Amino acid sequence: MCSLEKRGTLFILTLTGADSDDQHRLGPQVIASLLSTLSRIAAEAIPGSVLITTAHGRYYSTGFDLIWARKAESGAAAANRLQSMVNSLKPVAAALMSLPMPTIAALNGHAAAAGFLLAICHDYVLMRSDVGVLYMPEVDLGLPLPDYFAAMFRSKIRSPTVMREVVMSGVKVKAAEGVRMGIVDSAHDSAESVVEASMRLAEKLSRRKWVGNVYADIRKSLYPDACAVLDLPLKPLLVSKI
Repeated sequence: MCSLEKRGTLFILTLTGADSDDQHRLGPQVIASLLSTLSRIAAEAIPGSVLITTAHGRYYSTGFDLIWARKAESGAAAANRLQSMVNSLKPVAAALMSLPMPTIAALNGHAAAAGFLLAICHDYVLMRSDVGVLYMPEVDLGLPLPDYFAAMFRSKIRSPTVMREVVMSGVKVKAAEGVRMGIVDSAHDSAESVVEASMRLAEKLSRRKWVGNVYADIRKSLYPDACAVLDLPLKPLLVSKI
């Protein structure tokens, strides 16, 4: 599941997992909780709002709940469970890409597969350097890449070499490497310091008091291919009178 804290104009969304899941796997309940929380945040947004997402422990999220999928009665049922998670996470990615405020992923630890996708849907990615990797294991697991995953990674990772290493080779990227690759904005030496740095960045962004809908429209205009796959329409340019 997830929790939401509000400090002035800053929203802090924390992945808490379901039951005793310390890896914050994205099962149906967690995905539904994320979507409803993001809807609430969008509804409460005002100029100066900023979202930070983080999690407890050594994991940001290790992706879809494959354990739950494999508990199905048959292989076909397991595949259906996995497909349902793929389908239900797509609106979460769309919600992050259309959220009317700057967004910051404060990675407290490992972000893998759908957890990695969740991170790069944010405007800024900050990561701890003592623990944690970014990892797309689909090539190792023998799983195809969903279309909106591919679109988001193409949009956020512009280097073909980095894309090949991350998506086609399944390399595990630590924070310093992520900064060098242009995936991570900054690296910090502990979970506490990455959250503190995210708070400082959020406060700096909040002072700009940007109009949320305009900010969201500009974001979407930067990533038209991803937004098309996410079914997010781009608004026509309206020039106001001077």
